[in-house]
Amino acid sequence: MYGIGIDVSQATLDVAVHEQAFRQFSNDKRGFVRLIQWLKQWPITQVVLGASGGYERAALEALHEAGLPMVRINPARARRFAQATGRAAKTDRLDAAVLAQMAHLLPLTRYVPPAPWQRRLAEFAQCRRHLVQMRVSEMQRLRQLTDPVLITLKQRHLAQLSEDLKQLDKAIAEQLAAQPAWKNIGTLKGAGPILVSTLACELPELGTLGSKAIASLVGLAPMNRESGTWQGKRSITGGRAVVREALYMAALTAIRYEPRLRDFYATLKAKGKASKVALVAVMRKMLVILNARMRDAQSESIPA
Repeated sequence: MYGIGIDVSQATLDVAVHEQAFRQFSNDKRGFVRLIQWLKQWPITQVVLGASGGYERAALEALHEAGLPMVRINPARARRFAQATGRAAKTDRLDAAVLAQMAHLLPLTRYVPPAPWQRRLAEFAQCRRHLVQMRVSEMQRLRQLTDPVLITLKQRHLAQLSEDLKQLDKAIAEQLAAQPAWKNIGTLKGAGPILVSTLACELPELGTLGSKAIASLVGLAPMNRESGTWQGKRSITGGRAVVREALYMAALTAIRYEPRLRDFYATLKAKGKASKVALVAVMRKMLVILNARMRDAQSESIPA
């Protein structure tokens, strides 16, 4: 059995079979057909494909539909693996070989394609994030203006952005309302449509993993830093930044309006924990609660 590694760029797919072969294919439908045909000759354990800013999506979907065991991996993780195995150089071919070695040696989480409603919701959620970033940038530019004409134009643009955001928020809430399981987990104060839509699009594993595993996946599990008698402060690292950002904003609301989380935050502060540490703990607790709710919702939807 062989591990397959695919390094993705806008135009090409560099494909390595662990310690056996290397080929390059075009990153388009014709290339996907040729790649699938070529891979049929190999008994495959898994195919590891590096995320590449969206350029990997079409290939990932085509290979998954062909029945191949696909894994999409964070390129930073692949780079750390390469450094750990003594590979300092970096080329597309070497990156493909590193991914093939990972596929051969490591048990990795398989790719699960999103449902059609999740794909549509993801586009709305991404568009909303872009508009929020644009509004922040425009507000910063407005503060630097002195000419009344330019100030009026900028204020008009900001008003339009705010109106567009209201429409997007309404559309996102309507889409979530059509998904009972995801709608119900949003009854926790602070877990509004923005957080729930982010979880639905960016964390499809919600409800399928244990509390420690889901916290680690998002990057909210504190990592030990110890050596001999030295003990450093534990800290969070890695994970899915988009999910953490949404949880951060939700936690700010939760510590004011959700009794359980407000008391939890207050208890940590009373014990001398820093505000940021206590807030991260609230984020983790929110995630664990929502994970449990989604697990319960999924189990109730399974026919007896």
